[in-house]
Amino acid sequence: MIDIALLRKDLSTVIQGLEARKSPQPYLDVERFQLLESERKVLQSKTEDLQAKRNSLSKLVGQLKSKKESADAQMQEVAQMKSELEQCELSLSELQLSLQSLLLSVPNLPDPSVPRGAGEEGNVELRRWSPDGLDPKDLGFKAKDHVEIGEPFGLDFETGALLSGSRFTVMKGPIARLHRALAQFMLDTQTDEHGYTECYTPYVVSEETLRGTGQLPKFEEDLFAVKKGGQDGAQDGVALYLIPTSEVTLTNFVRGKILAESDLPIKLTAHSPCFRSEAGAHGRDTRGMIRQHQFDKVEMVQIVHPQKSLEALEEMTMHAENILIQLGLPYRVMALCTGDMGFGATKTHDLEVWLPGQSAYREISSVSSCDAFQARRLQARFKGANGKNEYVHTLNGSGLAVGRTLVAVLENYQTAKGGVVIPEVLRPYMGGMEKMGE
Repeated sequence: MIDIALLRKDLSTVIQGLEARKSPQPYLDVERFQLLESERKVLQSKTEDLQAKRNSLSKLVGQLKSKKESADAQMQEVAQMKSELEQCELSLSELQLSLQSLLLSVPNLPDPSVPRGAGEEGNVELRRWSPDGLDPKDLGFKAKDHVEIGEPFGLDFETGALLSGSRFTVMKGPIARLHRALAQFMLDTQTDEHGYTECYTPYVVSEETLRGTGQLPKFEEDLFAVKKGGQDGAQDGVALYLIPTSEVTLTNFVRGKILAESDLPIKLTAHSPCFRSEAGAHGRDTRGMIRQHQFDKVEMVQIVHPQKSLEALEEMTMHAENILIQLGLPYRVMALCTGDMGFGATKTHDLEVWLPGQSAYREISSVSSCDAFQARRLQARFKGANGKNEYVHTLNGSGLAVGRTLVAVLENYQTAKGGVVIPEVLRPYMGGMEKMGE
């Protein structure tokens, strides 16, 4: 949630920041905000005046009684004022909730360093890497895509569709083991080399948890809802949601907490399935594993001091890059422009891996700084050196998306005869296996 104090003090700057996101529709109903804010000012002023008058009268009552004088008139006035004050306080509370509800659907403001642009064509390449130079080498034969490569080794889209419908996949045999090996390698690297604490979190969460990180209320259609059965076996309505990423659970660890400054930074990682209905993605990437309703991811989350958030963004980007470098997978790092960033992000770096089967770079990790945007929703703070409570800054990123990394390994390590060479760093996790097939 953006800072309401900034909206009150400098509305034009907020509008400019939101306009930079290039949405076809306005993110903020300015007219409604100004109306609610105007009503709030009048009501708050009236409430404060009534509170001051009540306190003054109550003090006078005490003074009169101490002098053994009658305070009946003043007490009657205080009693009459009580009902009016309670109504004002209730109306003010309702107005504050309306303002908060309005702000819950407003995205974060882009950092000044973010490139301006309307969509992915405005993204800026920062750097690229390949084991043999800046550009990926030619395989020396016509590359197959991961679907054709993986099916002989247990990549089964037909059974996935039979069990659950489109965009679900079953893995069996060596391909399932390779998928597991990737996840274990990523977790080991994030914990042993990069200093994250491994966590295991629930796969279903409450509405409050999703509001804290910004998935609700705006992106409810992209979530899978779970109906919770009542005590008598009847359905009592939607109560929980499947997580779209463990960013949700990990970031909520600090919800409602006031941390010590010495607790920062907090670095957390988890391997989990992720569930996304992707309601806005119909017809895109329907072949293979690129866009699935269920996929695995190793997530990185950092909770940091506000002065350290952009530094932490660079660090987390390098942590994701290190996975790709150790796997020997060509990639590039992109700075997302204002029109292509996610809802809660103030600055984002995407890692795109080279896929020979598509002859294109495709996203495999997105690392974002959310500054205090999520922390305000979560009421996650720390006690600063001045003794005042300040909002922490939160960051999240994929380290990496396991399924897409599997795709990249299959396509980059394929052989002319249809086999797949196992990257060296994965061989200990594969029982020493060096190759699948010929």
